[in-house]
Amino acid sequence: MNWSVLGQTAGLLVLSNIFMTMAWYGHLRDLKDKPWLIAALVSWGIALFEYLLQVPANRIGYTTLSLPQLKIMQEVITLAVFVPFMVLVMKQPIKLDFVWAGLCMVGAVYFVFRS
Repeated sequence: MNWSVLGQTAGLLVLSNIFMTMAWYGHLRDLKDKPWLIAALVSWGIALFEYLLQVPANRIGYTTLSLPQLKIMQEVITLAVFVPFMVLVMKQPIKLDFVWAGLCMVGAVYFVFRS
């Protein structure tokens, strides 16, 4: 396993997911009184920065990781970014089911990376 590639990929994907989460869900808090078209345009603008990070992350990661490994890494990072966003920004409570979902993701990581 090339740890440098793994670290670069993970770092870029974390940053990418911060933008993605804001693009997908931030408008529910910040633009809830605006027409949906305004929210969509703002979200697309934010999503541009997500893609500027996500595309190089996937290209770097694919030099060492298989496509399934890259996808599971993305999903775990998405969950790791989304839960704090949900709690801190959107003021939603954590439920025990989120812990179980996270454990399922740990299982997915195990099965995809074990070989």
